[in-house]
Amino acid sequence: MSACGADGKCKTGADRKASMGKTIVIVSGKGGVGKSVFAANLGAAFGLRGFSVCFVDMNFGLRNLDLYLGLQDQVVFDVGDVLERVVPLEKALVRDKRFAALWMLAGTARRGGDEAERYTEVRIRELYGALSKRFDIVLVDGPSGVGRSMRLAASDADAAIVVTTPELVSLRDADRVSGLLADQGLTRRCCVINRLDREHMETGLFPDVEQITGFMKITMLGMIQEEPAVCFAANQGEPIVLQLGNYVEQNFGRIADRLTDFLNT
Repeated sequence: MSACGADGKCKTGADRKASMGKTIVIVSGKGGVGKSVFAANLGAAFGLRGFSVCFVDMNFGLRNLDLYLGLQDQVVFDVGDVLERVVPLEKALVRDKRFAALWMLAGTARRGGDEAERYTEVRIRELYGALSKRFDIVLVDGPSGVGRSMRLAASDADAAIVVTTPELVSLRDADRVSGLLADQGLTRRCCVINRLDREHMETGLFPDVEQITGFMKITMLGMIQEEPAVCFAANQGEPIVLQLGNYVEQNFGRIADRLTDFLNT
């Protein structure tokens, strides 16, 4: 399915693109919250709106974003090759031909030891700087947790999205990550509540919206309902937002619009 026509025309977000060239890191406190699938769909939503987008998979040693985008067979070089200056950036970028201007820099998956120890904040800042000059949106799929990998992925980012689920453990971990990013100097932080089951929330067994906002004291971009079709599509290498017109695609579109306004304020 082609998200953009041969003439390059997509759903437009031109009125929101005035001051783009932003790097956004997507993180989570714990694994299993759907962070990478969220990243793939958010980037695709931006692509559908006519933004130029580059994904950077910074899940050191555990790359998955290429699978969720269906680009795994096109990967020759990865972000580690660029950071270690094995190849220039242009050699490692992979284009998603379903969009007018959506590209990916794959994560590393073959190096041994602690992957994050190989790289410095200086090199990562250089990478983000080079990408932000070429793309409206640089979307960094960062690692889960609070270690050095997370701090590296957030180096010199313009904003952070903390992805969490509506569970107390996940919310507490997400709040911890948000605080650490604040300590790092990242002032523009927002959150997304993923895998929301409204029926469970209404039973009182899960935190309600008021409790969630009490935990997460940062801007909330939106909530994404639990929907098996999201995972089914991801396993086929197709972001669900390519299925135009369904409520999930519309929800991601609204989140992309809110994020753009958040970045431009």
